[in-house]
Amino acid sequence: MLVTGGAGFIGSHLIEACLERSNEVAVLDSFHPFYPRECKEANLRSARTHAGFAKLYEGDIRAPAFLRRVFDGFRPEAVVHLAARAGVRPSLEAPQEYCDVNLTGTALLLQEAAHAGVQRFIFASSSSVYGEKPRGPFVEDAATDRPLSPYGATKRGGELLCHAMHHTSGLAITCLRIFTAYGPRQRPDLAIHKFARLMLAGRPIPVFGDGSAERDFTFVEDLVEGVLQALDRAGGFHIYNLGRGRPVTLNETIAVLERELGIPAKRETLPPQPGDVPRTWASIERARRELGYEPRVELDEGVRVFATWLREEGGCASW
Repeated sequence: MLVTGGAGFIGSHLIEACLERSNEVAVLDSFHPFYPRECKEANLRSARTHAGFAKLYEGDIRAPAFLRRVFDGFRPEAVVHLAARAGVRPSLEAPQEYCDVNLTGTALLLQEAAHAGVQRFIFASSSSVYGEKPRGPFVEDAATDRPLSPYGATKRGGELLCHAMHHTSGLAITCLRIFTAYGPRQRPDLAIHKFARLMLAGRPIPVFGDGSAERDFTFVEDLVEGVLQALDRAGGFHIYNLGRGRPVTLNETIAVLERELGIPAKRETLPPQPGDVPRTWASIERARRELGYEPRVELDEGVRVFATWLREEGGCASW
């Protein structure tokens, strides 16, 4: 199996889970400086000692010749495509780059996968494709033609490219709409990691709006299990939500962090940010029914595990 973006947060956890299942795994990652390289190197430290870790390919998914070398050299049966320029707010500042990486890169990767005879392709999409929805769980059949950020638009565009490639080549493709992942190795710019680090340093945390925004926080181990289930059952073209299915407010999330860290949070209240949605809420009925997906980790437990990792490992100390 080839995992693009495999040195990142979700990717490194997925690789370890695959190696535990005795899969042979190769990693493709560009080590983009969005956050420090040493953080990603640390993410892979354990996996690279495993006999099933085939190779690390460092390069850009927008480079056709590089992709051809990867597929000719490794010949994967399955691809999990996690590589992307990530984040809603950063995409507002660099929409062209997001389009280039997330659309052009995905199109080239799909083309090469089809050419190489890959049997299964998993595309990591995002809850951002839904845009702003009224209260109620987001179902996969809902309209997704009104994303609020360039990032969300590129993820929906990636899904459409996947559908077109399946239609024209027969490649089995599953798109997974991931809802607010968190856990050990979480990107340092994301809420739980960022808030925890600021709280431990005695600094205020930025709260955009009144704290009533809701997020469907999903623990990374549950997400990885969903990806593995999608891999095992891949066939045709499918879209699934992978979330916890239980949104919580930002205020509730801060309260959990306060309990688990044993530190009161200092808040800096700021205006709501463009591109942010008031809530995310995954309907997981389709994934439960067709994949056997069943998230198990509650927010309190997940934050406790994350806080232990942060205290023991120091997170990404160079961030």
